[in-house]
Amino acid sequence: MRMKLLVSGLLLAGLSATSACVPLVLGAGATGAAMASQDRGLEQGIDDNEIGFEINRRLAEKSGDLYSRVSTQVRNGRVVLTGFVKSDEDAATVSKIVWGIGGVRQVDNELQTGNPTTFSEKADDSLITTKLRTALTTDSKIASLNYSIKTVRGTVYLSGRAKNADELTRVIGHAREIKGVRNVVSNVDEPKAGKES
Repeated sequence: MRMKLLVSGLLLAGLSATSACVPLVLGAGATGAAMASQDRGLEQGIDDNEIGFEINRRLAEKSGDLYSRVSTQVRNGRVVLTGFVKSDEDAATVSKIVWGIGGVRQVDNELQTGNPTTFSEKADDSLITTKLRTALTTDSKIASLNYSIKTVRGTVYLSGRAKNADELTRVIGHAREIKGVRNVVSNVDEPKAGKES
């Protein structure tokens, strides 16, 4: 895929760069290491990034308004759409666009109709996401890298893959304890009963 070639090219370019570019190389390496340590692995992580890039490209091509109103989370080919669009027709259009992208295995359309979030709301949501990410990272019973978090007007959207039901319960519990959280929506994949990854 194009993105895989681009990432490979950037990493190769970084290796031949001067010492002044060492932080860039280390940053790219750290990102790769983080992806590799997740349940999805490096290759799937790159595929997910490419899907996310293509979604944004197609939304921008279709409508600048849709592009600015829609946020995406992509994990293992599963896409979660959040944000506020003008109509149900717009929400359906976004779903159709996403389903047309190679590698997409599932689309969870959490789009709502209404006005986009304000600057103040975005700041509040960002604070909630940061607090939850910190809580997950410091909880030794949670593989925090396996979760993506998006907060929209106090609703926390979780995606990723849980090791087991107990871990997911802990994650949701952390989210509900944070001031300003109104609701928690889980789009997290769980292993089948009796199995743990």
